[in-house]
Amino acid sequence: MPEQQTRLLAERYELIAPLGRGTMGTVWRARDRALGREVAVKEIRQDPGLTEEQRAELRERMVREGRIASRINHPSVAAIHDVLIQDDSPWIIMELIEARSLEQVIEEEGPLPPRLVAEIGVDLLGALRAAHAQGITHRDVKPGNVLITENGRVVLTDFGIAKAEGDSRLTKTGMVIGSPGYTAPERARGEYTGPESDIWSLGATLYFAVEGRPAYERATIAETLAALLSESADPPTQAGQLRPVLNGLLNKDHRQRLSAAKAETLLRMVADTPTSEMPVLTAEALIAQEAALPDPFSTTPGSPAAGPRGGLASASAQQASGAPGPQGAAPRG
Repeated sequence: MPEQQTRLLAERYELIAPLGRGTMGTVWRARDRALGREVAVKEIRQDPGLTEEQRAELRERMVREGRIASRINHPSVAAIHDVLIQDDSPWIIMELIEARSLEQVIEEEGPLPPRLVAEIGVDLLGALRAAHAQGITHRDVKPGNVLITENGRVVLTDFGIAKAEGDSRLTKTGMVIGSPGYTAPERARGEYTGPESDIWSLGATLYFAVEGRPAYERATIAETLAALLSESADPPTQAGQLRPVLNGLLNKDHRQRLSAAKAETLLRMVADTPTSEMPVLTAEALIAQEAALPDPFSTTPGSPAAGPRGGLASASAQQASGAPGPQGAAPRG
């Protein structure tokens, strides 16, 4: 569709301009004529070479994303307003978020301070715990799927390959779910997919944010996957107080991995305490801290929704490094 051509969906949503393009399609800025507000509209990408069966699978996948994401109520998850079919294609109408992805922020500004990364981690954990409480695993947590607004709101996007309890898999046998380097080892092996796998991906995402590089940085996808399955993550050099938390999140054994509840407590310790006053979190201290925390499965898995934080805008100003906050920009599709 020509970008300059005005198009109206369901006689209500007027497409204005494309905001970004991703693997699943294009995200448009649009105007909701009924409510007089701007929204984001996600259009599926249907390559000409796809069979009709493949097209149907892609349509189902996008409608499924809208259905899944609409069940999650948390400020770090974009709100879904509507899902509709027009011209044999599905469209998802969602909250418009003016932001850059975490991946863009790091590429443009370099690694972020540990305290700020911990703050981002707390918000993402809130989104994941809200999803997990609904029986939903994201399965593709990565820097490109994390948006950060100018005022510091952190939003987890793209539930396109998320899995809800009871849903049949839409992927083919043997296909790796997620993105190489950000996919938990057990998920890459096809052995297990659960909340713990999302927690590992979160750890890899936070590692990238504080180090400015992936935990498993190799020349090819095959080499990355091989390292992911058989090697430890590359030792972090800039994580500071976050290092033991990252170690706990990136544990290859999902049964021994740091839980969401315990990770949140430790991340808050790093985020809320000035570096000069922060006790060193050694491996022994981490183990002691874990032992003192309640078992997360003895309480409701969801955590209270955290409101938008000053995050990248306010915390950066307080950091000695002076890392700048992001400006509003287009989200990715």
